[in-house]
Amino acid sequence: MNFRDRHVVVTGGTGALGLAVVDALLQSGAWCHVPTRGETSIERSPHRGNARVSFVAAGDLADESAVTRFYAGLTGLWASIHIAGAFAAAPIARGDKALLMGQIESNLVSAYNCSRAAAMTFRRLGSGGRIVNVAARQALEPRLGTGSVAYTIAKSGVAALTTALGAELAKEGVLVNAVAPSIMDTPGNRQSMPDADAASWPKVEEVAATILFLASPQNTVTRGAIVPVYGKS
Repeated sequence: MNFRDRHVVVTGGTGALGLAVVDALLQSGAWCHVPTRGETSIERSPHRGNARVSFVAAGDLADESAVTRFYAGLTGLWASIHIAGAFAAAPIARGDKALLMGQIESNLVSAYNCSRAAAMTFRRLGSGGRIVNVAARQALEPRLGTGSVAYTIAKSGVAALTTALGAELAKEGVLVNAVAPSIMDTPGNRQSMPDADAASWPKVEEVAATILFLASPQNTVTRGAIVPVYGKS
């Protein structure tokens, strides 16, 4: 994919998938803008000090005003990739309203705020562009959400946001899509599930490759899609 001198926002750019996406974008010639909650995550990033990566302490992405300020500071934007989110597992008996709202804010509201701000930025700059969200397998197969109903609800909302917004923005030259990963092969997932068949999980680099295509200039027709990235699981 050719992102030469194109500006791309990557939320969640210091997590496992985010790092893989930023790596791939840099190799493809992009300039990356990574909003973070604070300095701690920046200090951990291997991309710290890279001139083509801009870290901004933007705060909570569920805060509309914080997101608006971040995007207003961009002088160029080709794509906005929304990886930031959180996972919480709890049976319904322990999944109270606070858990549900926390999952909705961290996963759905953050994606909505960033998608909206990206769309407004494309309009301000007079350009088309790309938006890629990250849903989850449970959004396409809700029966797999047993034990994590709140998360499943939130990620299903991300899928619905993507489909609806994809139809709304298509005539403006903005293609909106999402990936829906199963459990990904990360050190954290291997540690928390030591007996699982990790070899069947998709690798973050593989998921990143799908995200890059959807965000790329080479994608000229795909919009409103929720693309399964399940690996062999």
